[in-house]
Amino acid sequence: MSCSSPQPTRFVSSICLLCALLAAPPVRAQQADEATISLLANVLSAADARRFDGAGLREALSHPSPAVRRQGALAAGRSGDPAAIDLLLPALNDSAAAVQAAAAFALGLLKDARAIPALVLTIRAAAATDAGAPQVEAVTAIAKIGGDDGAKALTDILAAGSPAAASPPPVSAALLESWRLGTRAPLAQLVRFADATDAATRWRALYSLARLHAKEGAASLIRALSDPDPQTRTVAARGISKALLDSARLDPRDALAALRRLLEDRDAHIRINGLRALASFRDSGLAPAVVPLVADRDIGVAVQAETTLGVLRGSAAVAALRLPLTSSVFSLKRQAIIALAQADSGAGVTAAAGISGDADWRWRSVAAEAFGAAHARDRLQTLLADPDGRVVAQALQQLQRVVPASDPSLNARARSLLTHVDAAVRSVAADLLARHPSVDDVDLLVAAYRRAEGDPFNDARLSAVSALGAIAAASSAGRVRVASQFVSATPRPEDYLVRRLAADTLPDTRDGWGPVLPIATARTMADYRDIARRWLAPALSGTNPHVILETDRGRLDIELLPAEAPVTVAAFLGLVERRFFDGTRWHRVVPNFVVQDGDPRGDGWGGPGAGFVLRDEINPVRYDVGTVGMALSGPNTGGSQYFITHSAQPHLDGIYTIFGRVVGGVDVLNAIGMGDRIRSIHR
Repeated sequence: MSCSSPQPTRFVSSICLLCALLAAPPVRAQQADEATISLLANVLSAADARRFDGAGLREALSHPSPAVRRQGALAAGRSGDPAAIDLLLPALNDSAAAVQAAAAFALGLLKDARAIPALVLTIRAAAATDAGAPQVEAVTAIAKIGGDDGAKALTDILAAGSPAAASPPPVSAALLESWRLGTRAPLAQLVRFADATDAATRWRALYSLARLHAKEGAASLIRALSDPDPQTRTVAARGISKALLDSARLDPRDALAALRRLLEDRDAHIRINGLRALASFRDSGLAPAVVPLVADRDIGVAVQAETTLGVLRGSAAVAALRLPLTSSVFSLKRQAIIALAQADSGAGVTAAAGISGDADWRWRSVAAEAFGAAHARDRLQTLLADPDGRVVAQALQQLQRVVPASDPSLNARARSLLTHVDAAVRSVAADLLARHPSVDDVDLLVAAYRRAEGDPFNDARLSAVSALGAIAAASSAGRVRVASQFVSATPRPEDYLVRRLAADTLPDTRDGWGPVLPIATARTMADYRDIARRWLAPALSGTNPHVILETDRGRLDIELLPAEAPVTVAAFLGLVERRFFDGTRWHRVVPNFVVQDGDPRGDGWGGPGAGFVLRDEINPVRYDVGTVGMALSGPNTGGSQYFITHSAQPHLDGIYTIFGRVVGGVDVLNAIGMGDRIRSIHR
């Protein structure tokens, strides 16, 4: 098992998957001959291009090795083609549990209701006590497919369980995944299990109720705030909010009393979730209970306490937020300034003014965030002249947030910023113009699109296309102008993401530019064979590569998972070999959620350079403590930015590519603050 989880039984699905993988005979190193390498490379290539290769997938799914068959099943699901269903349904009956589980997972990726009957049969094929990864993945797939058929299937599964006993794997999975059904979720069943005798059952039911913001579950969540099980308390605190209690018409006093008690919980993650819940009440009378946590020994708790005080406001909050203004810790001082601006705009503007001329661009960017929190438009306008594009982009984003969408006063400045040297600035400028579509802006946006062709990242191009799409949708004259000035005059872009956005927002490009798929991946078959030979085949034999991440707060040992995300792992290791990450800083840290890095710009906009884009390799691994995932700005937009989770995050499962897990130094995660440095990542 992974050292990244302090509670190894937290996710029964992860354990079932691991057991299934261990039970499947691996591909021995000597067996990974050139024929197998070529087959794996073909499968990788087709999946990466989102190209359905029926012959190649059939060959992979009929290979003697279960590990290769599993790769074929995952690739079939990642193709996104409904034709893959006919190949995956027989794989549900494969002789290897790992292949069965991968087939079920892949059917969930395809989200086609035709698969539900076969998935139900997979669940019923095993006795409750014998259920494992295939049954768990079948339940998860049904939840992803959803609809009336999916809701009925999950309701039937839950009806077979009992709150008076430990839940078998299918029932546990159904409880945890029911939130995916939305308005069709079986609320009555979830409430029935919310007070189950088994803690693992309780928290799963409560998790779905919390994700659904279901008023029917509010009373159960309040009771769970005092549960003896820490995971149950964590989930309950995460789900409680004033809006939920108002919708259920419940007196908030019991919830507030329990939340105050959680502020003294010895589990830092529970304290953080309690602070977030208290912030939702926006009651300055709660501030005195929060004030002591500004000095909490856990940096995540301290930062969240500052954040909560900014929302609660009041004299106690303002006084407490002044203290960290002299802190030498970047994350503490940063959040104190921003929170102070929320709690008292005048005091916040004064504090931000003191750093708005700092030599370090990061502090000037923080000043922009604080000015935004204080709604200081004049101060933000001044920062638009900053010499660093990262500061300008932040200021412009804050203006975008502060100025109502109905107010066109930013348009003139946005037009002038379409020629800015920084791609992020141009991206935000185009987004602002999209709020007020005007035919007169077509030529400027077309020029901005062409100017962005040489950018290190594609955001400015995407924003230009989005703005042109808004103009085309606003009037017939706009559509004609965009079609003649842009669609007809612009060659079909190589960038799949630009084509996909254009197909959605500019219907005329579907004829002018042709189909969105397949994707030109910029990789050759030799590249895919190299990935298969160097990383995938050894992983299928049980050997995973590791990297050591050296931070200001300590060392993390990360095991990479090529069998789950081979192209992503290969790309990440390529960047490691280039020492790409050395000296970067954690530019995003959300307490009890994630730490995020991989941006050489340091502001969240950057990546390795033009053309470096990773397609999603969604896999069955779950997000638990210390899981490493690929950060995205939308489907198939991976690059160099990655994140590591502080705790279990089931809502991320099956959405963001998992390609590694922390197996050593997991305690370091909770000590990392925004702005801390990554000294090195190396093998």
